[in-house]
Amino acid sequence: MTIDFTLDPARRALQLDARRAASEVLSQVRGATRELHTPGERFRATRPMYEEIIRRGFLRRLMPQPFGGEGTGMVDLAIVAEEFHAVDCNVSLTLFANLLGLAPLFIAGTPEQHRRLLAPFLACEGAPLAALANSEPGGSANFAAPRPGEGVRTTAVRDQGGEGGWRIHGTKQWVSAATGWDGEGADLLSVVCRTDPEAPPEAALSILVVRRGAPGLVPLHDIDAMGHRAHLVPRFRLDGVAVPDADVVGPVGGARDIVEASFSGTAALVGIMGVGLMRAAFDVALRFAKTECRGGALPIVEHQAVGYALADAKTTIEAARYLGWKACDAIDRQLPGALELALQSKIFGSEAAVRVITDLMRVVGIDSYGHELPLAGLLQDAIALPLFDGGNMGVRRRQLHALLRATDYDPLTAAGIA
Repeated sequence: MTIDFTLDPARRALQLDARRAASEVLSQVRGATRELHTPGERFRATRPMYEEIIRRGFLRRLMPQPFGGEGTGMVDLAIVAEEFHAVDCNVSLTLFANLLGLAPLFIAGTPEQHRRLLAPFLACEGAPLAALANSEPGGSANFAAPRPGEGVRTTAVRDQGGEGGWRIHGTKQWVSAATGWDGEGADLLSVVCRTDPEAPPEAALSILVVRRGAPGLVPLHDIDAMGHRAHLVPRFRLDGVAVPDADVVGPVGGARDIVEASFSGTAALVGIMGVGLMRAAFDVALRFAKTECRGGALPIVEHQAVGYALADAKTTIEAARYLGWKACDAIDRQLPGALELALQSKIFGSEAAVRVITDLMRVVGIDSYGHELPLAGLLQDAIALPLFDGGNMGVRRRQLHALLRATDYDPLTAAGIA
């Protein structure tokens, strides 16, 4: 038996197309946004690049085939995520946030909901946005916590008017592009709500779809984050937003498992995003080391310490990539160790990105601390990876710990040799 990491022709073509699009389109983001002062201005300035990525079909190419897209699984997402993140993480995150926002529909939506709600994201035109509105002020790592914990505090109550449906009240934040290009909201928000305050966690939460322009969606504040400077993560309020029964995704009270399944897949992609950032930093540091003497007689790459640092960085990049690919492949094939591998990819790839980029900045020296070189910005972007999509210290490490504690846990399952 041969263990082969060679991409098949279709995936190799996808990789090269993504690399070309990143070079031709995403490379424009930095110049278009770096002098703008507010998160909203920077985000809106990325719209032409985002529209071009949509026009080139990348959202359709990543959406699963059973729902009208062309994607064949998580490995496709990993390939594009690395190529895009190696050039710009802002438009890349906006693109991939759509898949997280639509994940509840993929997992638990009805055929009628698929026909009605997914069409804008398959059209290869415009600038459609979707997001999963889970995070709230005060934290959401324990989103499903029963009393005395609070968990999700956004509520949905039965509309007492004549049309039925639900009314949502609450505040969300750190939700990618949730307020849209113009403050009217994303085209589709999958909002996690508490629909029964007395129920146990497995029956307390529901997912309701809020459409763009819904009365009662109130933008409050665009978070001016340390990294991902041109990716919008707003805080917003839902003041009695009306949602019809037809836009409840999955069973009422059944959101806990849907949310956990939605985030399980994205964990592996966070590790791959770290690979993209490390790859970009390595290219800068290697080129610098081969061309800069720093006042000496030889380029600094000739010094052992520099060579060791570059070798360690490249080794880590390769290890993180193949762990991420293995996790994505395991998810695609629904193998028993898929969740463990996804969590490991998230933890290893995200934390490695912070460490490796910092080490590469030491290779370059003080010039890496300014923004003439991209290293400082890459570090700012990397720092978010262990924190978002479930912080490593909280949700992800706790989930991995739960797997390890299980009485039937076999440490060889993730390796596929149990």
